[in-house]
Amino acid sequence: MKATIIPVTSFAQNCSLIWCEDTMKGCLVDPGGDMDTLMDAVEKEGITLEKILCTHGHLDHVGAVAEIAAKKDLPIEGPHQGDDFWIDGLADQAQQFGFPKSESFTPTRWLNDGDEVTFGNVTLQVLHCPGHTPGHVVFFDKETRVAIVGDVLFQGSIGRTDFPKGNHADLINAIKTKLFPLGDDVVFIPGHGPLSTIGDEKRSNPFLQG
Repeated sequence: MKATIIPVTSFAQNCSLIWCEDTMKGCLVDPGGDMDTLMDAVEKEGITLEKILCTHGHLDHVGAVAEIAAKKDLPIEGPHQGDDFWIDGLADQAQQFGFPKSESFTPTRWLNDGDEVTFGNVTLQVLHCPGHTPGHVVFFDKETRVAIVGDVLFQGSIGRTDFPKGNHADLINAIKTKLFPLGDDVVFIPGHGPLSTIGDEKRSNPFLQG
């Protein structure tokens, strides 16, 4: 799996364009906005999009999902159904934060812990990691040892849990029981900010000590 990060929206959200080098088929993970920018990146890399993947239902991660899915006739996979209320309320989120109008959508496939998603010859494992939102999922590629973690974990920080149905204890539990076992060498792409490794965060992230 190859990946490139395309920051989108005023929140500088890390949309990941990922693809299979053998087939040049790929996905957009968390296309939160700026559709033209994302489509330019897809064209530049010469990728044929197969689907859209969503880690969770917050506006800056899914704001352009409905528009891109309709324009490119793409299926949508994720998040877990626990985030249906966030997706249903996208119009209200957009108005609240001054974002462009965003349409709600129904994923082609809700995801659960232990599921797999595929594109080209790549298979990603799905980990349900609630806490930031109840339906948050993480995508993990065993071959390249890369995880796309959305807003679960950041370099030196963790996701906020003060949103509706957020839960700090659930988030810490998800990080320690779902992400830590992946291995210290795993590189993760967070929803915002720079990449890091599971090992670095295990050792130095102040929110994960003790």
